[in-house]
Amino acid sequence: MTTCWYEGPLAAFDTETTGVDVETDRIVSAAVVVQDAPGVRPRVSRWLVNPGVPVPAEATAVHGLTEEHLQRNGRWPAPVMYEIAEALAEQAHVGRPVVVMNAPFDLTLLDRELRRHRASSLGRWLESAPLCVLDPRVLDKHLDRYRKGRRTLTDLCAHYGVALEGAHDAAADAVAALEVTRAVGRRFATRLERLAPGELHTLQAVWHAAQARGLQAWFARSGVEEAVDPAWPLRPDLPAAA
Repeated sequence: MTTCWYEGPLAAFDTETTGVDVETDRIVSAAVVVQDAPGVRPRVSRWLVNPGVPVPAEATAVHGLTEEHLQRNGRWPAPVMYEIAEALAEQAHVGRPVVVMNAPFDLTLLDRELRRHRASSLGRWLESAPLCVLDPRVLDKHLDRYRKGRRTLTDLCAHYGVALEGAHDAAADAVAALEVTRAVGRRFATRLERLAPGELHTLQAVWHAAQARGLQAWFARSGVEEAVDPAWPLRPDLPAAA
C-alpha cells in the first residue's frame, strides 16, 4: 500500500521579516527543513540576512533579531535569495511537497526579494517543476471551518497538540508547521488520504479563494475597509503605478 502524503517525505519553508507588507518588507531570516518520514530528525538549512533597510522595533519584538545583529552577522540579500529559491526548486524537482504556513505571505515576499535583488522571480525558478505547497492554515480552515478562534501557527499547534519551541524562529516555525500539517492529515484522513499532494495544491487554491471571499464579506459587514487577496500560494504582481 502506498504511503499517504502526510506520512511521507515533506519539506517546510518559513521566514522572519521586517514587517507584514509583502511588497515593501524584507526577509531577515529564513529556513528550509526537510523531513524524510514522521519522527525522523529534519535536515535544516538556515539563512540570516542583512536586509540593508532599518529593522523596526516592532519586528524585533516578534523575532528578536535586531538591526545591529543582522548588520554584524547577516549576509547580503542577493546570494541568500538565490540559495533559498534554489532550495525550493530542488524540493519541486524531486516532487517533495513543501509546507508553508500562510503561503501567500512567505512565497510572495520571496518572489519580491528575488525581483528586487536578482532581477528574477520565484516563477522563473519553478519553470521546470512546479512547487507543490501544503498550507496548514488553508487546510485547517477548510476541514474544520466552523471552529471558533484564531488560527495562527501558535493556535494550530495548541489545537493539534504540536510542540512549538522557540516560536518566531524561522526553523522552529517551519518544523512546527510541518508537524501541524501531518496532524491535520491524520485527523482528516478519511477526507485527505485519497488525494495526491498535487490535487491538494489545486484544491487549496480554490479553498483559499472562498475563504478570502468570506473574510471580505465579513469585513464589509463590519465596516472594515481592507482588501483580501484571493490568490494562493503566490500573489500576482501589482500593476506598476501610473
